[in-house]
Amino acid sequence: MPRPSPNAAGALLALAAFGIFATHDALIKSLAKTYSPIQIVFCIALFSFPLLLVMLARDRVSGTLLPIHPRLMMFRGVSVAVSALSAFYAFSVLPLAQAYAILFSTPLMITVLAIPLLGERVGLRRALAVAAGLCGVLIVLRPGSADLSLGHLAALTSATAGALNAIITRRIGRRERSAVMLLYAMGGNFVLMGLAMPFVYVPMPGPDISVMIVIAAMAFAAMQLIIMAYRRGEAVIVAPMQYSQILWATVYGALFFDELPTPTTLIGAGLVIASGVYILLRESNARTSEIRPVLGPDNGKPPTL
Repeated sequence: MPRPSPNAAGALLALAAFGIFATHDALIKSLAKTYSPIQIVFCIALFSFPLLLVMLARDRVSGTLLPIHPRLMMFRGVSVAVSALSAFYAFSVLPLAQAYAILFSTPLMITVLAIPLLGERVGLRRALAVAAGLCGVLIVLRPGSADLSLGHLAALTSATAGALNAIITRRIGRRERSAVMLLYAMGGNFVLMGLAMPFVYVPMPGPDISVMIVIAAMAFAAMQLIIMAYRRGEAVIVAPMQYSQILWATVYGALFFDELPTPTTLIGAGLVIASGVYILLRESNARTSEIRPVLGPDNGKPPTL
């Protein structure tokens, strides 16, 4: 049996990773009925520590655990925590497909923020793609015809914070060790959520703790698969696989949460996805990004580790 091409292998690995992430998010949505997103983020960070220690032990890159850019690393840790917390809250109160449709605007936010923060130039075609994607977000939100909730604001906040995380990663990604970046991202989740834990803590029975451990393991496994995918295939092939999550969200929403995406959600999501793919294609062809495409292994998903 012939082996798949590198791009095909990368796409399959990415599909598996984002399928795991979608399952991870569905489990979070089920827990959010009982526990605050703050407690969920804290517990996942706590249970991720052993996995991180294994990663650090296997990391053969020489260096210390001290960041080269401590201030930017601190801001990145805060943006990761805000992105994760906001996304988890959005999952708890919005249909999964609707939350994903808004979160998929992250590449659009990256393109916009890269202009003032990285000095990147955006041509007319990419600007039009961003405008089309933002129109897609407005179609999902339907301002004026539907009540906008804190869940919608949380999803937009998560997308913006995720974009800021990606911008910082572009600035420091070449000089900082991956293990150090992961450590400080997880540390931001642990410290910030830990400070708020006394105000939201609810005792957890053994089965729920087990689910938290499974969620942490799934996030770790999915991140490893994404890294493998980008090592095998081209970013222009691998990155769009993230949008397969809308299919998982539709299935999980219908099976477990009695949710069916509305036509406006599907239309808006389609516009957001099309614009994101176009921006990725333009960026890959023009090599406009200083570090990596808008959806690289560190940019496409709010980290929970």
